[in-house]
Amino acid sequence: MPALQIFAGPRARLQLRERGLRASDVRVIAGAAGGTKGLILNPLDRLIFGHWLAGSGPVVHLLGASIGAWRMACAGLADPDAALAAMADSYIHQRYDHAPGKSPLPAHVSAVFAASVRAQFAGHEGQLLAHPRLRLHVFTSRGRGLLRREARLATPLGYAAAFATNLLSRRALGGWLERVVFSDPRSPLPLGLHDFRSRQVALTAANLALAVQASCAIPFWLKAVHDIPGAPRGAYWDGGITDYHLHLRYADIADGLVLYPHFQPRLVPGWLDKALPRRHRASPWLDNLVLLAPHPDWVRSLPGAKLPDRGDFKAFGDDFAGRAKAWSTALAQSQRLADEFAELLAQPGIEALPLA
Repeated sequence: MPALQIFAGPRARLQLRERGLRASDVRVIAGAAGGTKGLILNPLDRLIFGHWLAGSGPVVHLLGASIGAWRMACAGLADPDAALAAMADSYIHQRYDHAPGKSPLPAHVSAVFAASVRAQFAGHEGQLLAHPRLRLHVFTSRGRGLLRREARLATPLGYAAAFATNLLSRRALGGWLERVVFSDPRSPLPLGLHDFRSRQVALTAANLALAVQASCAIPFWLKAVHDIPGAPRGAYWDGGITDYHLHLRYADIADGLVLYPHFQPRLVPGWLDKALPRRHRASPWLDNLVLLAPHPDWVRSLPGAKLPDRGDFKAFGDDFAGRAKAWSTALAQSQRLADEFAELLAQPGIEALPLA
């Protein structure tokens, strides 16, 4: 039973068939939101960033939302293999105080997570912002209208309105939330952001950790990050709200491929689109995209016959050791994804499945 599947857009499929996949072909790597599901990509990430892309070559843009932003930021540190391993360990062993039968308070979850981000990046921002090859772009969602500041009554009302508006039109969601991308100032994004209300601001040593924290700030689970230095004032939430799986205009890139290690074969544009399967279809924007995803049969071999997910916090309750063991087991088994990808890289030609 294979663990890994490879999907690709038409242009990418042709190139893979003719010459396989080379590190010099990659121009963009994308990292999706999805919380705990991203854990199973850790061995793949460590292979890609710690070894395969470790040498010299063309500039590679790293695009990330939520846990994808955390992953991509780790990839730009001096020792990405060690940084990504530390990230997975931190995620697996996260623990929050809470009252019996209650969820932890968002302020407490935010404080614990912020400490983890600072521990990983504080004092190392210069490494990332001076990386000779990698350029980081962190996706966040900035509130507008009722969501411009986090508030006890306005925020639930604002997100209810955003949900209803998104049912009518994804573009109309821009009335409530704006995509703000914190980008390495040395290189702009190599693709257009005209599909949704957007702006780019410079990623700096002063805002890097806060941008990553904001990109992971799941509404009602964590607190929004307000007034990030160098960016417009306001409340910043999880980048996955506007760009859950970063379904972007990748075909704007004239040469080279987009590599996408993902936990599923389809790209859901925004978090509020999860229940709208008509928006999950492939588009011409993905013409040059190569997507790596776990095989469904392999997923059924994992603990609980599924990917780790945020629901495990509730399912395991106060059984911290049981949850950590299940996630650690899934992480160990996901080494097969990296091993099979390494085998693919050695092939002179690769047959990929079409994106659906």
